[in-house]
Amino acid sequence: MTLFRLDGRHALVTGGSKGIGLAAAHALVRLGAHVTLAARGAEALKTAADALGAHCVVADVGTPEGVRAAVEAAAAVGNIDILVSNAGGPPPGFPSGVTEEAWQRGFEVTFLSTVRLTGAVLPGMRKRGWGRIIAVTSLTVGRPALNLPVSNAMRAAVTNHLRTLALEVAADGVTCNTVAPGYTATDRLKALHADPEAAEQLSARIPARRFGLPGEVGAAVAFLATPEAGYITGQEILVDGGWSI
Repeated sequence: MTLFRLDGRHALVTGGSKGIGLAAAHALVRLGAHVTLAARGAEALKTAADALGAHCVVADVGTPEGVRAAVEAAAAVGNIDILVSNAGGPPPGFPSGVTEEAWQRGFEVTFLSTVRLTGAVLPGMRKRGWGRIIAVTSLTVGRPALNLPVSNAMRAAVTNHLRTLALEVAADGVTCNTVAPGYTATDRLKALHADPEAAEQLSARIPARRFGLPGEVGAAVAFLATPEAGYITGQEILVDGGWSI
């Protein structure tokens, strides 16, 4: 028997033009899935989609209109069997300095994007008796970072929303999980830890003694999408090199 295949399945991946979203898309394609990518930057998105042989749609899923555009474009390709909700991280700062506007934007982009996307694709998944909803969050859900208060709060909300939803839809063949990356070598990590010496000191504190690779996180996402992961739901999968131990 061939294991871990997604032939005939179709995935919508948001934030799919770079970083972890793109790595997840690559992993899904390697397992046989067809992918529709959604992102805000048209040029990077087209480059990524062309390299993958994927469809794409320019959409800001931090808005209701963007969610609708992404889902409608993906649905025009085929049934959405797999949703990978991958929102960009809110900007850094300290809790006492977060403005109400920053909280609202984080709520829209990081939390409501997942709620809206899930609400749009879930009826079809339940009707067909098969679906995978996977959100990319962060290890800071369980170990908050002082300079990422909006991300800490909103990604924790995403985690608990999907855990709760998992209770409702498990019997319908739909799983809901989150993948929580640790320190992963993406553009965001480079921006947050721009000082090479400080970055080296940080990586030395990780039990694996290195930063993760986007492809390692993408592989975890793809695994959760497979038929073999059908009994895993309501879970947070940490991909952090042992940081959370």
